[in-house]
Amino acid sequence: MEPNSPKWVGSSCGLHGPYIFYKAFKFHRDSKPRILSLGDFFFVRCKPGDPICIAELQLLWEERTTKQLLSSSKLYFLPEDTPSGRTVGHGEHEVIAVSEKVIVRLEDLVKWTVPEFSEWSHGLRAAPLKPSVLRELGTNGHREALHRYRESTFTSGLNFRDIQRERSQLGEGSSFPVFQAVLFGC
Repeated sequence: MEPNSPKWVGSSCGLHGPYIFYKAFKFHRDSKPRILSLGDFFFVRCKPGDPICIAELQLLWEERTTKQLLSSSKLYFLPEDTPSGRTVGHGEHEVIAVSEKVIVRLEDLVKWTVPEFSEWSHGLRAAPLKPSVLRELGTNGHREALHRYRESTFTSGLNFRDIQRERSQLGEGSSFPVFQAVLFGC
C-alpha cells in the first residue's frame, strides 16, 4: 500500500463472508491527513466539470481476497443539477437524493472529495460551537445532552470513540467540509 493511500481507522466492526467492515478511514488531501467515518456528509465532485454534490458515507469494507478497500455512499444534488431542474415546488434549501447508492474504491472516493467548498452557496451554514458556549451549556445543566450529542453518530449503535480520539489527535475540525446532518424527506 502506498504511503498516501487510504487506511482504516479503528478496529473492524463486522465480518460477513469475504468482507470486513469498518467505521472510518484516513487519507491525505492537500498534504493534510483527514478522516471520514460512517454517517459523515461531505462535498464531492464525481468528475471534472460535474456539479458539486453532497455524499453521505454509509458503508466501508474490505474484500479480503483482493484487498480492495470499498465504500458505499448516498449522493444528494441540488434540484438545478438534476435532469428535471429546479421547479417552484422545490424548497429553498432542498437537495434531491439519488435513489441508488454509489459504490467506489476508497482511492476514487478520496479523489472525488472537494476540500474547498466555496462554490457551494446553498443551504444554511453551521458553525462549530465556541468554547465559551460549550462551557455555558455545561454550567446550565445541559452537559448530559451535549455529551449524548457528541456520542451520537446518526448511524447504528456502533462505538466511535476510537474514531473521535483519532480525529482529535489530528486536530481535525472546520478545515475540511465534513459534517453530520439529518436530511428530511429523503
